[in-house]
Amino acid sequence: MDADPPFHEAYKTLFDKTIERNTPRNQLIDNKDNEQLVIVEECELPLIDLSRLNLGEPEREECKAEIARASKEWGFFQVMKHGISTEILEKMRFEQERLFKQPFHEKSKEDKYLRFSAGSYRWGTPSATNLKQLSWSEAFHIPLIDISPSGGFDSLGRESSTSNWVMWRTMLGHMDFTSSTTMEQFAATVSSLAQKLAGILAEKVSHKSTFFQENCLPNTCYLRMNHYPPCPIASEVFGLTPHTDSDFLTILHQDQVGGLQLVKDGRWISVKPNPEALIINIGDLFQAWSNDAYKSVQHRVVTNPLVERFSTAYFFCPSYDTVIQSSCEPSVYRKFSFREYREQVQADVQKLGSKIGLPRFLA
Repeated sequence: MDADPPFHEAYKTLFDKTIERNTPRNQLIDNKDNEQLVIVEECELPLIDLSRLNLGEPEREECKAEIARASKEWGFFQVMKHGISTEILEKMRFEQERLFKQPFHEKSKEDKYLRFSAGSYRWGTPSATNLKQLSWSEAFHIPLIDISPSGGFDSLGRESSTSNWVMWRTMLGHMDFTSSTTMEQFAATVSSLAQKLAGILAEKVSHKSTFFQENCLPNTCYLRMNHYPPCPIASEVFGLTPHTDSDFLTILHQDQVGGLQLVKDGRWISVKPNPEALIINIGDLFQAWSNDAYKSVQHRVVTNPLVERFSTAYFFCPSYDTVIQSSCEPSVYRKFSFREYREQVQADVQKLGSKIGLPRFLA
């Protein structure tokens, strides 16, 4: 039974349009479009050893300065000695592959195992009007609270539902509890890491506060497990279309296949995978909160015609009612709630086919 989503069947109209366009008269136009997929340069992101945060003041402060500098100049950086063991990362990769290898009709029936809330399993791009807007990938979006066995309370001691934790274990069915335990360990560590990095970045714009501890909780943050199947038309389609992240921080663990690209100095560059590192990138909310001190930059994933790719991303998000306000004046952006931001992004994607993001919220 086929495990990969039926991209060709679901997006037949888009594929037909492409075939119709690829006539000799239009070939020059299509070749020009495809040039956007060419890797300009492969590079290694700034690599920061977080164990230096546990050393004396000179080393600790220099490590913090490097984190802030990379966030300003790149919007991306890598961290090593991050607290997640190689064993956990390898188990995550193994369990993730096992999950995505289920037949497609099983993955898409969200009520079969009562596994996740509606809309957790996603694939393709329903709003796509052309192949350049189509993401050749599938993913499970999982709120952290869905995989936390915290006894029904969040980090502030408030009551929270554990029913989804039971659903997650039920979803594993014939599998053992390795998947849930592995994911729990991964989620707990990246959650702590995100809080630590957010605190450092706030400190480096002279704004020490409890904002992130109070607003970015397990019931507002989530994991996204990604799978990028081999793509027979890799020159025509992205694995994940160009975008910025609509959160404060994203922490990414990727395999060694590669495919992540980002914009640096006006050019697309390809990120060289590092087996020992996690990738951190700044999201739109942190750019607004820092008054443009830190940069949320465009990034994308290109497809591979032969090899599948896996990654897991942690999104450090506030509640929808949280108000995002610049940490200094004059402010580049007006005040807005996370709910307002998400609704505007969704409206733009539906209407225009792509995200506008922060330019919508200039002061």
